Amino acid sequence: MTFAVPFSSCRPNPFSLSFRLLLPLFFAHLLTSTSASLSFNFYGISCPGAEFVVRNTVRSASSNDLTVPGKLLRLLFHDCFVDGCDGSVMIEGNSTERSDPANASLGGFSVIENAKSVLEIFCPGIVSCADIIALAARDAVEAVGGPVVEIPTGRKDGTVSVAANVRPNIIDTDFTLDQMLTVFSSKGLSLQDVVILSGAHTIGSAHCNAFNDRFKRDRKGELELIDKSLDNAYAESLMNKCSSDSASVSNDPETAFAFDNQYYRNLQAHKGLFQTDSVLLEDQRTRKMVEDLASDQASFFDKWSESFVKLSLVGVRTGEDGEVRRSCSSVNL
Repeated sequence: MTFAVPFSSCRPNPFSLSFRLLLPLFFAHLLTSTSASLSFNFYGISCPGAEFVVRNTVRSASSNDLTVPGKLLRLLFHDCFVDGCDGSVMIEGNSTERSDPANASLGGFSVIENAKSVLEIFCPGIVSCADIIALAARDAVEAVGGPVVEIPTGRKDGTVSVAANVRPNIIDTDFTLDQMLTVFSSKGLSLQDVVILSGAHTIGSAHCNAFNDRFKRDRKGELELIDKSLDNAYAESLMNKCSSDSASVSNDPETAFAFDNQYYRNLQAHKGLFQTDSVLLEDQRTRKMVEDLASDQASFFDKWSESFVKLSLVGVRTGEDGEVRRSCSSVNL
């Protein structure tokens, strides 16, 4: 049974006392090692309502379309993994990141643009698209029952967006754990971050062509399971829904619209949608992490908060290294 958590019921995750005490020190270390130009409440004086505008825009869009939170979270991944968290995934045009076929199924652009439009009225030229993307992904998780995470702001927008940079920097759904770790490590992310950030698949959806390597079509055009690691009943339901490669299914077949630790319980039940999901249970390096996260949602939320902040700081631009775009879809002229 799937459900959406009512926005009125969302409240801060009750972090353990020890985690809450260590959190400021953890973030301070990240800021020191990343950039002194980023800070919490960066827009406190220049645009005091910036985070409120983004949060309100995300919640309004999410209440009208339950798929929005998953799209916004995925948008952050695709922005940060390609040339850092610089908003370059938003730029339109031939041969830009956004034009690459690997980004064809991305969504949530209008939510970012809507927030930017409001901010440009009240605080023109102040709030970067890169910060809006990061804040929107943070707020999307909170909106569907996930943890409240404080993230530093002050990112600048990149001025270059190249399609050729997309494929070498994103995770294909048939990657091995070693292949995933290679990409994550290049971003300063660890094996634990691979497991934790894969938990993003507790929300969102995917087109059937994203996991068609787990099936094949027989002479009659009917799908046939070739990946025996999948639960048979789950595989049957996927084949029934995937009459065409353009059809889509929820990443999480149990609680599709709630940010929770059901993803890890799905892995234990052999219901990981992608090969990159299933491998986390199959590989001895990550199996214990999956088992622990499946049994402890509070621990998942704590670790998610850490890994999410690390993701949001990948390759950030600050100071004179970048600009604040007037429109997220184009660089300033």
